[in-house]
Amino acid sequence: MKKNILLIHTGGTISMQLNTETGGVILSAANPLAMEIDNIQQFANITEIEAFNLPSPHITPEHMLELKMMIDRKNAASDFDGVVITHGTDTLEETAYFLELSTNYTIPIVLTGAMRSSNEIGADGVYNLMSAVRVAASDNANNKGVLVVLNDEIHTATNVTKTHSSSVSTFQSPQYGPIGIVTKSAIHFHHAPLARICLPVELIDKKVAMFKIYAGMESDMLLSVASLGYDGVVLEGLGQGNVPPALLTGITHLLNENIPVIIVSRCFNGIAQDIYAYEGGGKMLKDMGVRFEHGLSGQKARLKLLLELCLA
Repeated sequence: MKKNILLIHTGGTISMQLNTETGGVILSAANPLAMEIDNIQQFANITEIEAFNLPSPHITPEHMLELKMMIDRKNAASDFDGVVITHGTDTLEETAYFLELSTNYTIPIVLTGAMRSSNEIGADGVYNLMSAVRVAASDNANNKGVLVVLNDEIHTATNVTKTHSSSVSTFQSPQYGPIGIVTKSAIHFHHAPLARICLPVELIDKKVAMFKIYAGMESDMLLSVASLGYDGVVLEGLGQGNVPPALLTGITHLLNENIPVIIVSRCFNGIAQDIYAYEGGGKMLKDMGVRFEHGLSGQKARLKLLLELCLA
């Protein structure tokens, strides 16, 4: 028996046409994927809705929350066997992680997109959508959290990131790799997440800033954060989680203002750890009250802190 899949469109390259000479895009009310739905119906019974029609740089946490609430309103856990969301690739990993944190469904929620628009040679949107629907309809995809499916690979929302600006194989999970693959005949999973957390946010009413740390960085931007009304700060630290000594003034000010400071590593692989006790070192920062997030990118640590603050 075919599964029932809720398909939500948000816009992005998968549903646009690109003018390669001018850079203009056409985001029409008629989704270019519509003509392919009959082909996709062979894998599942599709119920389509359009949430937004936006390029992914326009997506905000408020849009992400609306997606979460839309899934809730559709009573997805009772009426559908899975959810597929089409999304632009620039912020796809952030929306995926937001939904990973804010939902707690046993059915799969799968995000997919395209690196080449529907009128470009080698357009990958329809194929990725078919793959995502096949994954969402797989019994083995249950209880694995929010997934990202592109280029025949299945990734977790927590680990996946966009690693190349234009390659169709851009989505990778550094250190961990995909948790499964899509073949012509089957969906194969070879491992699964160990644990999940749920932050069931219902309102976005906080602001979290993020800074990438660089050599010689000073405290002026951190000192301005409190006066600008931010409620938390994420720092992409050097190496295993270190900062230039000149930042300590700003970090101390934030902590004194009860503004939480989270540190991750700006490195592509590895995690932030409280190793060094020198001035600005990770051990010193932890002793000051800075919190370490292990294995998250800056943008995902920012979303996690945002949801925590919104629930506080």
